[in-house]
Amino acid sequence: MQKTFLRIFLAASLASAVGALPLSINAQTTNKATVEKKSADKKDASEKKQTAGPFRGKLATLDKSAKTFTVGKRTFHISSDTKILKHGKAATVEDGVVGEEVSGYFKTSDDGKLTATKVTFGPKVDTKTAAKQKEK
Repeated sequence: MQKTFLRIFLAASLASAVGALPLSINAQTTNKATVEKKSADKKDASEKKQTAGPFRGKLATLDKSAKTFTVGKRTFHISSDTKILKHGKAATVEDGVVGEEVSGYFKTSDDGKLTATKVTFGPKVDTKTAAKQKEK
């Protein structure tokens, strides 16, 4: 009787050990795959270029004939739809001065060019402050 009980106990122990082994291996494999997947997603996100948004900085170059200007390392193109301002008033490309502050918004065209939708040459003008100064 003791031999039968010992055989049943050993068989049950062996079966539970073998049954638990694949569960622990799957858990480890799943965790590693998740970490690899997340790092791959981060790489994809960093490779994507910004398609639209604001820009701000010093005007590095201004090509009036090609209607382009550079802020930092990015070159922006001016189209006929671009709204250009200087000191809160309508302006043209010729009003830009290299080394002066410039800000605005851009969109990326299908061919990869950064097209400015709004450009403000000079420091930002607070419209509320300007209106108060005019009243005085």
